[in-house]
Amino acid sequence: MLSNLDMVGRLLVAALLGSVIGFERERLVWAAGMRTHMLVCVGSCLLMIVSAFGFSDILGRPNVTLDPSRVAAQVVSGIGFLGAGTILLRGEVVKGLTTAASLWAVAAIGLASGGGLYVPAIATTAIVLGILAGMKPLEERYRQRRQRHDLRIVARHGVLTIEALRELAGPCASKLRQVVIRQREAGATDDITFCLVHVDRTAIDALTERLRRHEAIASVETIHRETVGRDPDS
Repeated sequence: MLSNLDMVGRLLVAALLGSVIGFERERLVWAAGMRTHMLVCVGSCLLMIVSAFGFSDILGRPNVTLDPSRVAAQVVSGIGFLGAGTILLRGEVVKGLTTAASLWAVAAIGLASGGGLYVPAIATTAIVLGILAGMKPLEERYRQRRQRHDLRIVARHGVLTIEALRELAGPCASKLRQVVIRQREAGATDDITFCLVHVDRTAIDALTERLRRHEAIASVETIHRETVGRDPDS
């Protein structure tokens, strides 16, 4: 049986480790921030302590059989409802999956702290923090390459054909998709809509500037949207 000091120490360690991961979510202004992660981690830690040591006084009695892991096992499934509350669907994009996963990981860290597995708990905290903070720049760079860019052009009627657009696109010509040319009611101008895929923002900005300098083009409008419903929180 643990002493009261040992139990309090484990709870404090869980609170500290949960706050480290929670701070990373807090700085991104997510609903599940530092306090939420700390509460999940401390609560999981307490459940682990109760599961492992809370029934020690009746163990060994006749006709009493207990599985000390059962209470802790329910944390894994029970934390799901809290994670589900952080997941939102906005249009075609699902937001909050990363925060939900971090809550689930924090619950596991709390269980490890409650079981006295300090080294795995600290190591997991460092790994989770590295994933949340360190991998984000790489993920954003890759996401930019996966982005779809819709461009809308108003130009003089009949000047910009598909071949002319490909020539103006230059290096981006191979990424050109879904070109639609519609003549306006007045007949003097065309509405041209096309999209580019797997092109980064720098190339799109350069192409937009090149189109705006063309004498036959009256206006250029750029709309950015992701091709895949990913979790931009992250």
